[in-house]
Amino acid sequence: MKQRYLGLLAGVCTFTVSLLMWWHGGIIPWDQHRLSVLLDQPQTAGTITHIPQLMVSALKDHQTDRATIHEEPETANTITRIHGSKHLMVSAFKDHRRNGAIRVISIIKRQDLQELYCVLCVHNNARTKGDGALSQCVSSKAQVEIHRDHFGFPYGTSDVFCTSPSIKATHVSISTHSNAIESLKYLPIHNKEMKESFKYSFTVCISNLFGEYNNALQFVQTMEVYKLIGIQRVVIYNSSCGPDVEKVLKHYSKEGTMEVVPWPIDKFLKPSHGWQPAQSPGDLHYYGQLTTLNECIYRYMYQSRYLLLNDIDEIIMPYKHKSLGDLMDTLQKQHPASGVFNIENHIFPKTQFDDSGRFSRPEWKSVPGLNILEHIYREPDRKNVMNPTKMIIDPRRVEQTSVHTMLKHFGPAIKVPFDVCHIIHVRVPLQGHLHKDQLYEDEKLWEFEEKLIPNINHALNESGLLLKSAT
Repeated sequence: MKQRYLGLLAGVCTFTVSLLMWWHGGIIPWDQHRLSVLLDQPQTAGTITHIPQLMVSALKDHQTDRATIHEEPETANTITRIHGSKHLMVSAFKDHRRNGAIRVISIIKRQDLQELYCVLCVHNNARTKGDGALSQCVSSKAQVEIHRDHFGFPYGTSDVFCTSPSIKATHVSISTHSNAIESLKYLPIHNKEMKESFKYSFTVCISNLFGEYNNALQFVQTMEVYKLIGIQRVVIYNSSCGPDVEKVLKHYSKEGTMEVVPWPIDKFLKPSHGWQPAQSPGDLHYYGQLTTLNECIYRYMYQSRYLLLNDIDEIIMPYKHKSLGDLMDTLQKQHPASGVFNIENHIFPKTQFDDSGRFSRPEWKSVPGLNILEHIYREPDRKNVMNPTKMIIDPRRVEQTSVHTMLKHFGPAIKVPFDVCHIIHVRVPLQGHLHKDQLYEDEKLWEFEEKLIPNINHALNESGLLLKSAT
């Protein structure tokens, strides 16, 4: 009898102490263990786990990873391994055109695709104790779409779709197990709201820099030309660049013209230096070019009215209009249902120079890179060979892109006539056997001379490169 009494008394005391600790926002060790058991219980698809916010806060105090969102600076980890797999996830966006499904831009090893599960969570930042805030997580089976353009490489750009009809998720993770919640890395979900007004009219998406790219002079010249024809923002994915281009990136980032997204793909996979596996073997096409282009579309879907998808050595140039704005006003009036405009690529060989020396400026001599103003000769079209294209797009009308064409989009894709707009692409010749008198003279860039030259010099000076060239 005495033992029963003592046991009852101990139980009452334990309950009372636990209640007081809970009331004052505390949590005792056995509560932590109980929550750990709760989180380890199997979850079926669509099951909701409700975790009291006070418990979550206390678990953080005990330095546990369970039921916590791993918050990282958004630019710090742009590539994250998918738990329990060889796949990678990059970023997550709410797609309002798919009934609010969460689209996770991913890189999937095509031959090793197993069932994947989404873990969607609501992350509350409330710190006030006793406010009753809840952290919720939902697990469900993921739907995976591997983009059809992977060029035969083992890994391909993919979309992993997640749905959360029962909660308004703020973060998502992908796993090979439906009950994996703890120790996951969570991505913040962007584009949670649709917008009809945009911060930028025109943004350029540059797929990636790699191989210690250090063509600083062409980079600056291209940037300054783009600014004169209406570009307000350039997004560039950087795997590696040389010291001079690094200075240029810092200048344009500080100016507010550029967003540099770290792209350490070589830390996760062996990327190819080209687009053909036989000639340039690797795990993934061209340093993940397709992944970065698709990521940029969703990153700027509600920030920019139009996106230009092209490389850093290409300039999409209107020839019948003064600016990109005038060009697109005309094209959209002619094709109101279209959101994809294909622009022909034309080669300006870097081996052929203007004879006059008009733009052979002494202050640029020691700046590394090509002087595109000296290369005004364009190769003719080749018979029976179609010119590849790059694109100007309305990002809200597209879903998936390849390098030269759009894979999934709404409405027709329009090929813009060559005389209206085409790409100035200064590079190694494709028709190297041709003499200068067999090429076409194209002085379009010279029309910008009055503003372009001082703007280039200003950017080089702010980057510290003119000082270098003068010594």
